[in-house]
Amino acid sequence: MVLKRTKPTTPSQRHVSLVDRTSLSNMKPIRSKTYGFAKTGGRNHKGRITTFQRGGGHKRRYRVIDFKRKFCQGEVVSIEHDPNRSAWIARIRREDTQEEFYILAPKGISIGTIVESNEFTDVKPGNSMILAKIPIGTSIHNIELKPGKGGQLIRSAGCSGSLIQKTEHYGRVRLPSGSQRLIPLKCSATLGYVSNQEYNIQNIGKAGRSRWLSRRPTVRGVAMNPVDHPHGGGEGKTSGGRPSVTPWGRPTKGQPTRSKKKRNKLILSR
Repeated sequence: MVLKRTKPTTPSQRHVSLVDRTSLSNMKPIRSKTYGFAKTGGRNHKGRITTFQRGGGHKRRYRVIDFKRKFCQGEVVSIEHDPNRSAWIARIRREDTQEEFYILAPKGISIGTIVESNEFTDVKPGNSMILAKIPIGTSIHNIELKPGKGGQLIRSAGCSGSLIQKTEHYGRVRLPSGSQRLIPLKCSATLGYVSNQEYNIQNIGKAGRSRWLSRRPTVRGVAMNPVDHPHGGGEGKTSGGRPSVTPWGRPTKGQPTRSKKKRNKLILSR
């Protein structure tokens, strides 16, 4: 994939650069693997906003992704765009039942590629196996935290982790953040990088495209009134007059917020 630039016919088109999707398939989604996707607007079950700057956006249909990768073998039918995630998704057709399902598309696979999930399989992108059988130093993604639960770690575009050590019961994995954690060797992972590595270097070009993606404007605290934010108020323009804090007064730059009581012993470094 490469970035696609547009002619500067308008101010909003002057700086826009998006990932070129012309090589992706235009096939309709698998009907049995899609359903309506209701938006929350950043609100919880009580109707209170828990995630700010969320709301609106284009209508979407959710694609059910097979994160568990149960033992099977299949052929890649198409590489498709998923509006609900940054990575591409691959449509797989099982060789035994001809059933179709979706997986996260790894970098480097194409139509016709055979992917397999088995305890004993080739070490190549797209294949899935347990950590106990993966060679040390291999790039992996879609990693389980509990055997059989399905992949929970490293599912964003362009990301990958690395298996750097194996002990009797655990494997040490370096995550994209640089932190390291222990994962049971019975957990499975998919080999390779996640697709769409250019995702993070896009320039959306205009505010309207952010609204299509359900992102609402972010107002600076110093532009508010004192009743709305600790940085608000003051005569004329101010810089806040105190270290940066959240609307609720918690420091935003460097203060640890994780509870020591809930520390996970399997996380070795951060």
